Amino acid sequence: MTTPPGWYPDPQAPHTERWWDGTAWTAHSRAAQATGGVPVHPPQGPGGTFGPPQPHTVPMRPAGSGPGGSGNKRLIALAVAGVVLVAAVATGAVLLGGDDSGSSPRSAPSSSPTPAPATADPKNSATASPPATEDAAVLEDQLNGITLAIPDGWVRATSSLEEGATIYTDETYDCPAGGSSLCRQGRVSSIAASSDAATAEAVAKEDISRYAEKVYGEDTLGNRPHGGIESHKVLKSQNFAVAGKAGYLVRWQVVTGAGTGGYVQTIAFPSPAGTGALMVVRFAFDAAPSAPGLEVMDEVAESIRPVGDTTGGGVGSSIGPG
Repeated sequence: MTTPPGWYPDPQAPHTERWWDGTAWTAHSRAAQATGGVPVHPPQGPGGTFGPPQPHTVPMRPAGSGPGGSGNKRLIALAVAGVVLVAAVATGAVLLGGDDSGSSPRSAPSSSPTPAPATADPKNSATASPPATEDAAVLEDQLNGITLAIPDGWVRATSSLEEGATIYTDETYDCPAGGSSLCRQGRVSSIAASSDAATAEAVAKEDISRYAEKVYGEDTLGNRPHGGIESHKVLKSQNFAVAGKAGYLVRWQVVTGAGTGGYVQTIAFPSPAGTGALMVVRFAFDAAPSAPGLEVMDEVAESIRPVGDTTGGGVGSSIGPG
C-alpha cells in the first residue's frame, strides 16, 4: 500500500513539512503545522534514511492546506472582485445613458464616416462644354494658321505618308502606268515652305517643280505611277493675295508618259500664324474629263483664310480660267 500525497514532517528539518506527491518528495515545503493528534512520523526509507513515507502513516491536514491552497483563495478573491467591477460598470452605464426626466437612454453616436459631398461629373455637368467637333466642310491647318474649303466628294487624308494638312478625292483608281499603286484625281495640301528662298515668288516657282515631280513624275518611293513627266506648260505665274497676305501663284499643265496628265498649282504666302514664315498650298488635279475641273481649284484657292476668320474668302484677287 502506497502512502497518499500530503504534507509530512521533513526528516532533515524537524520544524518543516515537505509535500509528498504519492511517489516522491517534492521541492515544496512549509513550516510545521499543528496536527491536533498523534504526531505523524516522517517517512523514512530502509535504515531510517530519508525516503518514502511508511504505508501506515496517514497525514492529518488542516483545511485549506496542500499545494495550491493559498492560490485557490487568491483566484476566488479575484473572481469576486471582477464580478463587483462588472456590476459597477453596468450600473454606471445605465445612469449615464438617461437624463433626470427618466427618458430612455440615448444611443451612442454612429461611428460610420460621414459621406463626402458628391462631386459633379464634368461629363454629366450641365455647364460642361461638349468637345469641339471639326467642321466637315473645312480643313484647318493650325500649324500654319489657315483654313480652306473641302469640296463635295473630298475627304481629309489619314495616311501618315501625306505632307502637311491634306484633302483629296474620296475615290481611287489604278494608276495609268500600272503596278500596285492607286491614284486620286485631285488633292490639296497646306504645308510650311521647305525652300530657303526669301520671297513668295521664288518659293512658289521652286516648289511647283518639286511638287509636280512628286505627283506626276517619280514619287518618294521611287514609283512612276503616271509614267513620268514628259513636258509642262506654265499657265499662270502672278502675284496673288491670300488670307490678307501678299503671295504668289504658279500653275502648270503637265504631260505624262501614261494617262491624261494633269494640272499642278502652288500658292506661296506668309503664314497668318504670326511667325511670318512662308508657307505653300499645293494643288494637283488630273486632266481627265471625270476629274475635278479648274473651277474647283479656283474655289478652294479663294476659300483660304486665317483661322478664326468667318468673313468668307480670304483671297484678294480671283483666279481666271487657265
